Amino acid sequence: MPRQSRTTPTLFVIGGAEDRVGRASLLRHFVTLAGGRRSRIVVVPTASSIPTEMAAAYTEVLSRLGAPRVDVVNPTSRADSHDPEPAALVDQATGVFMTGGSQLRLSQFLPGTPLGEALHRAHARGAVVGGTSAGASIMSDFMISLGEEGVTPRQRTSQLTAGLGLLRGVVVDQHFDQRSRYGRLLSVIAPSPHLLGVGIDEDTAIVVRDGREFTVRGSGAVFVVDCRSAVTDAPDARD
Repeated sequence: MPRQSRTTPTLFVIGGAEDRVGRASLLRHFVTLAGGRRSRIVVVPTASSIPTEMAAAYTEVLSRLGAPRVDVVNPTSRADSHDPEPAALVDQATGVFMTGGSQLRLSQFLPGTPLGEALHRAHARGAVVGGTSAGASIMSDFMISLGEEGVTPRQRTSQLTAGLGLLRGVVVDQHFDQRSRYGRLLSVIAPSPHLLGVGIDEDTAIVVRDGREFTVRGSGAVFVVDCRSAVTDAPDARD
């Protein structure tokens, strides 16, 4: 097993559409956190509708950025996530990266399975767990699986689905400013003010260390919604 150079649980959460053909600064930093030329990375393309092509694309760019070994884990059903072989690959990884696509596929196939548990073990022992777009949303306790776009929050227009729970007490939204997702994130956090909303722009990432703090990298911005002390005069949801 590759030596783990870091024991602080670290998440690398990208808002989608990160540069993969130029300097690829976000993915380059991910490889560095995973151990650089001593890394062993697992790509999970399950969310994508073209997983073979997506796996090949990320294998190419991560290898170009210095990763000496990139394995692919692609469960196509919940039963596949009970197979011990994919979990064993994750147990040996210094970095795991989940691609974009449909976060509902990830929520159906990963949480509550041996593969999902392997992802938790990887995170706990210090392997960097990364994801982009759908692979970002799945990291939190709850993720937005349906919602109207736009800047105005509206009641009962968003739907939450259980995520992996690697990032506790947080709801992550992605492609944030580019798809004007302010309203849907606000509509989710307002009735659940104990949760923190984090909206991440494209080609932008938060690097979360030990579940307590994050730093922002990339070309965009991160929008944080904290409603713990908010006061509203909105009508009761039953009206």
